[in-house]
Amino acid sequence: MLFSVSSGYAQTTQEEAPVKEAPTAPAKAKADLGKSDKQAKPATSKEVVQQVTVSGGRTEVEERRQSTAGKIIYGREELDRNGDSSLGEVLKRLPGVTVGGRPGRGGDIRMRGMGNGYTQILINGERAPRGFSMDSLSPDQVERIEIVRGAVAEFSTQAIAGTINIVLREEYKQKTTDLKISLGSEQGRLAPNVALTVPGEAGALSYVMSGSVFKNKQHDQSLTDSLEKNTAGETVLKQHQQDQTDRETTGLHLTPRFNYKFENGDTLNFQPFLMTSKSNSQTWNQVNELFRSSTYFGPQSYATANSSNEAETNFLRGFGNWQHKFENNGKLVVRFGGGLGKMNSSSMRYQFNQAGQQIDVISDVNNTRDRTANTGGKLTMPIGDAHTIATGWELEAGKRSQTRTSLDNGLPQYAESGDNLDASTRRIALFVQDEFDISPQFSAYAGVRWEGIHTSSSSTRQHVDSDSRVWSPVLHGVWRIPDSKDQIRLGLTSTYRAPALNDLIAIPSISNQNSATRPDRTGNPNLKPELSKGIDLAFEHYLSRAGIVSLNLFARSIDDLIRRRTVLVDNGSGARWVSSPVNVGHAITKGMEFDTKFQLQEFLPEGPAIDFRANYSRFWSSVDDIPGPNNRLDQQPKQTANLGMDYRVAGLPLTLGGSVNWTPAYEIQSSTTQIVDTGKKRQFDAYALWKWSPNLQLRLSANNLSPADSYSANTVTTGGIYRNDKTLATTYTTWTLRLEMKI
Repeated sequence: MLFSVSSGYAQTTQEEAPVKEAPTAPAKAKADLGKSDKQAKPATSKEVVQQVTVSGGRTEVEERRQSTAGKIIYGREELDRNGDSSLGEVLKRLPGVTVGGRPGRGGDIRMRGMGNGYTQILINGERAPRGFSMDSLSPDQVERIEIVRGAVAEFSTQAIAGTINIVLREEYKQKTTDLKISLGSEQGRLAPNVALTVPGEAGALSYVMSGSVFKNKQHDQSLTDSLEKNTAGETVLKQHQQDQTDRETTGLHLTPRFNYKFENGDTLNFQPFLMTSKSNSQTWNQVNELFRSSTYFGPQSYATANSSNEAETNFLRGFGNWQHKFENNGKLVVRFGGGLGKMNSSSMRYQFNQAGQQIDVISDVNNTRDRTANTGGKLTMPIGDAHTIATGWELEAGKRSQTRTSLDNGLPQYAESGDNLDASTRRIALFVQDEFDISPQFSAYAGVRWEGIHTSSSSTRQHVDSDSRVWSPVLHGVWRIPDSKDQIRLGLTSTYRAPALNDLIAIPSISNQNSATRPDRTGNPNLKPELSKGIDLAFEHYLSRAGIVSLNLFARSIDDLIRRRTVLVDNGSGARWVSSPVNVGHAITKGMEFDTKFQLQEFLPEGPAIDFRANYSRFWSSVDDIPGPNNRLDQQPKQTANLGMDYRVAGLPLTLGGSVNWTPAYEIQSSTTQIVDTGKKRQFDAYALWKWSPNLQLRLSANNLSPADSYSANTVTTGGIYRNDKTLATTYTTWTLRLEMKI
């Protein structure tokens, strides 16, 4: 049983439009209203007096302040600012969010530096489909990003680090058609992108048609130096490897939305979501053995290798909901949806010895099919003036079918090669929550969620069943300091991390250069879920011009931590290094997160029109069953920071801006036998925006100015063997020119 105390969170997802506040006039309008009566011309009987209504919703800062739980919202301003081509580039600048991999190539999205699986990724409040990559989603198809630091009963509590909810394009309020045409360039390789948004109405039906099409070309190269020693500390192998890859990807994203309003006020929304992409790549490898001892009995390295790879990915997902409002201000929302996913990949690899003779032909074909269906709902009822009770449910079923065939010179690379793997998952969740005001200064939220997950898989050789059931009580509170807009938040959370499907039942992934640092990978059907209890404490200071200064402290205690362990296994056809996940025990992580944004004129009224944005995070962690000093959580850096600003040039329709993203080098003792080093990551982005009119503007952006090589190293010491691999990968600057029009 898992106990979680999590935050009251006035969720703003697709089925619930943001709460609107009383209309407010812009500053200029207020100034005009304040002019003396002598300046105002009275209306005559012949003149038509026009009534002007100024409407507006809550700002992102106000939404953050009014939420009972810690929630940060980033809308179109943040999504459009730098002209990014992928959502990962946007996320890397947000407080407490880090992105793995080298600049420009994306990677795992992490909150609080915690590795893959600790951060819950949602699309419109629902879990992202298997195989979905955040970097594959264009920012033009997104309405806003919601970052929830504490778990909430309404969402799955599989969120030890937190939740990132991606809300796709919603009902379009404007009547204009948006057209964005961009052209990117990396090393002279062009990447065109066209995004179109068209709103419309037909009686009680309103809709918005939104989509984008793209194409890009990329070139990657890296150098790896390897060193291996024996039990006596003598060098037995030294080699130098060069890798180059050329890749071309094309894709299409469609996110239309349909909204129908019935005569009784009920509404029906439906939003299909289609992603399709196809990539082709060519890879060249060269291995130079600088030294091989006569006593070294490791596998003979190839001298050169050529590979060709093709991959095609298709996702079709549907999000729908029906809303009914009761006379007592209650509301019933029923959600429904489903999806299909198809991922096909194939590769051919030819390996040659130093004499140029072909020694291996390795083929790999992987076909995966995913199907999901889900439904859920929430009934919200006000009780008196202080309480709002909500209860709901979620049902989800998924099925995966996978066939993978790996052949080396026509022979299977592993015993299950060519077998079918069928897996199914069922998830059931029930929740109830109460959001209430204890006093004008203190609001709280209490709830409980039960969630059960059943996973079943079968192949010709084995059948695996896995179950996890979790109770998560949730509680958060916010105290609004009297006579100010400042406030203090406190949240207690109980969350968990269920083993990923691939960690439970994965078909083996074979390494062409099998070694202690490049092992085969497989699953473990005996994994248990990680259970976590935690606390969040935050202070928020709100400035008068939509600015904020915030400091958040957190801690998480994690049981049954999952780590990958690499061992030497003899499967009958020779010894091979194999990596599989295991539960290793207890871990703890804690940290602080600071973020601010403000206008310089807040403090210097006569100063230039400059907006500042900054955030800094510091993380600590330790794993009990792994010796120190760097026994940290996998992939968690010690700190990360972002600094950005925008300058609106006086007298010109020009805005200049830039940001710096920084993560220092760090070392992780990932197991008793393995150490992973990651070099510093520093990325500088800049943009210039020229506005000819409210309906026409041109944006020039540069990502990763002053590129630097990305460094990583992997060291394994086990069974009397010491192996160290050091890799340098080249990074590049990407330039993008984008024309934005409202028609």
